[in-house]
Amino acid sequence: MGSVTLNKITKSFGDAEVIPPLDLTIEDGEFVVFVGPSGCGKSTLLRLIAGLEEASGGNVSIDGVDVTEISPAKRGLAMVFQSYALYPHMTVRKNIAFPLRMAKMPQAQQDAKVQAAATALNLTDYLDRKPGQLSGGQRQRVAIGRAIVREPAAFLFDEPLSNLDAALRVGMRLEIMELHAKLKTTMIYVTHDQVEAMTMADKIVVLRAGVIEQVGSPLELYHTPHNKFVAGFIGSPKMNQIEGPEAAKHSATTIGIRPEHVTVSKTEGMWKGKVGVAEHLGSDTFIHVHDTGVMDMMTVRISGDIEARHGDTIYLTPQMDQLHKFDAQDLRIT
Repeated sequence: MGSVTLNKITKSFGDAEVIPPLDLTIEDGEFVVFVGPSGCGKSTLLRLIAGLEEASGGNVSIDGVDVTEISPAKRGLAMVFQSYALYPHMTVRKNIAFPLRMAKMPQAQQDAKVQAAATALNLTDYLDRKPGQLSGGQRQRVAIGRAIVREPAAFLFDEPLSNLDAALRVGMRLEIMELHAKLKTTMIYVTHDQVEAMTMADKIVVLRAGVIEQVGSPLELYHTPHNKFVAGFIGSPKMNQIEGPEAAKHSATTIGIRPEHVTVSKTEGMWKGKVGVAEHLGSDTFIHVHDTGVMDMMTVRISGDIEARHGDTIYLTPQMDQLHKFDAQDLRIT
């Protein structure tokens, strides 16, 4: 079991309150991602769950037991950091087994657990190597293996892929998702990358300035963002947000339209503009359109087979059933 409940949890550093009173429930077995811009409090919140930060108020419960005053080592959690935190003089085998040796587990049990973790993470061929002989992705797998052998109630990941290059990040992302499917253990994952959040999470928690802006599945946040912040943060490229007279026509302060929900024509449409930069990604092309009359630059997504050249005049029409409307308080108008 690995349910986690935060009840009115708060954190202040001196007079600065970085986490106002916050409630959150994470169900057993869920893959939950904390996402938000730098400084939004996501890592602080993870450290409060781990016990690495002392709460200023409220409480943390794991499987219904209040652990607010319990030390990190006794909370039954395993944390994986972006820095790997491996012992360079130890082999992979000894790094993975380290928490078991500290617990004075019999050697035969240690060996069995290490072997099982290494098999799950494709590390069996590297058990006798040292971290310096491994790639960044392999080192991160060793750090995850060290967490697995503890059989924790939940895994806590603090931006574990930020030190890897783009190709390795994609590969490790898939490995962590497959690991979650195998273990069925609660995973709480911090990232500033909303693409990671969208592809990995069962449930996303969007944070801004220590406040939860929205909690939901990736598709819930994508299709029905509660406010302008979530609408602009979730989705890549970002949602186009239009204010002024064009929004007022729809009885809104702001209207939003995602790049893939704009129809492009060379002959007619609601808005006229000029092609600026075109990003060719193979199957898709993102074009940044200037001088539309409704916003400085609008991003639209078209098929990669359609040619779009700098300076071309094009016409844009939003799919009206895909418009998002927001009021003067930046809240979604249903």
